[in-house]
Amino acid sequence: MTAGPHVRDMTAADCEAVAAARVTGWRTAYRGLVPQTYLDALSVERDAERRREQLARGDGSVVHLVAERAGEVIGWGCGGPYREESGARTADGEVYALYVRPDHWSTGAGRLLLAGLTARVAAQGHPRLLLWVLKANDRARRFYERAGFAPDGAEEDFVADGIAVPEVRYVRRLTEGGAR
Repeated sequence: MTAGPHVRDMTAADCEAVAAARVTGWRTAYRGLVPQTYLDALSVERDAERRREQLARGDGSVVHLVAERAGEVIGWGCGGPYREESGARTADGEVYALYVRPDHWSTGAGRLLLAGLTARVAAQGHPRLLLWVLKANDRARRFYERAGFAPDGAEEDFVADGIAVPEVRYVRRLTEGGAR
């Protein structure tokens, strides 16, 4: 019997595996939703370097977690203070990213990562947790809705290779005072 996944803090040694999970996740989940040229241009090496830089310059406000099974990183999530389009931070928290390798979808790894991020961001005192998801990504939207998130009406475009890809914002209350 194989042990289930568990979640732990990400380290610099995880950057290659995290980048592989992220790039593979993008190429699988966003096929047909994002221009293929954009997906083809994704690079595990460049992404791993970006993860290393983020960890090195982190101020502790951003949480990086990995899901691991049998010593192998199978997913990654990060979150922290919500960022307005201007880059300004607000009182709310945000899930910046959540990716699980496609060969580990529906194993509980994503739920564990999201629960870990939710707990850690709530512990930072944020009243609500927000995230952006591609409007046409029905699988991800169902996942977040099952976890207690709901769309709040905000929409914006993610631009990939000059093509506007609509995103919707989801929100989940973390504290009693956090308005939906």
